[in-house]
Amino acid sequence: MSTQPLMPPDGPAPDHVAPPVPAVELPPPHAEAHADVRPPAEPPPAAEPPPAAEATAAEAAAAESMANRPMGPTGRPMPLFPEPSPRETHGPARIIAMCNQKGGVGKTTTTINLGAALAEYGRKVLLVDFDPQGSLSVGLGVNPYDIDKSVYDLIMNRDVTLDDVVLKSNVPGLDIVPSNIDLSAAEVQLVTEVAREQVLTRALAPAVAEYDFVIIDCQPSLGLLTVNALTASHGVIVPMEAEFFALRGVAMLVETIQKVQDRLNPGLEIDGLVATMFDSRTVHSREVLARLVEAFDEKVFHTAIARTVRFPETTVAGEPITTFATSSGGAYSYRQLAKEVLARCPGT
Repeated sequence: MSTQPLMPPDGPAPDHVAPPVPAVELPPPHAEAHADVRPPAEPPPAAEPPPAAEATAAEAAAAESMANRPMGPTGRPMPLFPEPSPRETHGPARIIAMCNQKGGVGKTTTTINLGAALAEYGRKVLLVDFDPQGSLSVGLGVNPYDIDKSVYDLIMNRDVTLDDVVLKSNVPGLDIVPSNIDLSAAEVQLVTEVAREQVLTRALAPAVAEYDFVIIDCQPSLGLLTVNALTASHGVIVPMEAEFFALRGVAMLVETIQKVQDRLNPGLEIDGLVATMFDSRTVHSREVLARLVEAFDEKVFHTAIARTVRFPETTVAGEPITTFATSSGGAYSYRQLAKEVLARCPGT
């Protein structure tokens, strides 16, 4: 028997080249789409315009400063975010829905670690586990089967208050509303309720005056529970894995957000989209992120979360990466994301 390696008749095959990422039609952000139907704002009082020379010099200095900044993973110069100052008082809270109907994109990981990073900067944070799988609860060391009351009791039983279900985490300033499989029944039971889209809004109302941030970890679907989270929120953060299927899913999510804006919550905004599980070594990851920036521009956070084995390890440990591996690259990235969120949300 011949020991020669098998080769095609015409010689070795050429090296494979990664195909380009197909174009995906993404709807524009809602605020821009409806900008022409908003009533004109009151003109600001007349002010003394700065001299043209001074304005030009300031713009040139700002442009030069940004030009000297290192390039970030999104292909834009990475801004220098200020160090947040601690707060002496708390509230009113900004409620943020961590939402993406595609599973496995890092919603729960981002909710836990962004919340922990915000708490490090002196903010009082409440994390709401609004997923029947209870992953957020497990990720913070809470056994979903050992809790007396969960978010299900909070939204379905008017006699249960927020104080009855809130648990303290091991991170100072970080509280949690746990969840378990009971929540899966709520979607069916809410169908016959009056104003079924607003039940979470009512349940979280007491938290607004007590916390600086309330972050809702949504389930990977666009069902009634997710609509409740969007109706209760001021903003949406979309964690998105840097791969093609996740890019397609963003288009459907933005359409849902726009429907909620039109019919239930006109004040809802997209706070930003954050790339997770990003691998700068692959052309595909870089192309997907470039397409996202092309469609949403400044809505895409400058911070991208890279893949690391530390994140699965933190889940087993039941604590955020900011305390489990405080000097790791993942902890640094979430602290940067927290700074960026605070910079985008004045007053928080």
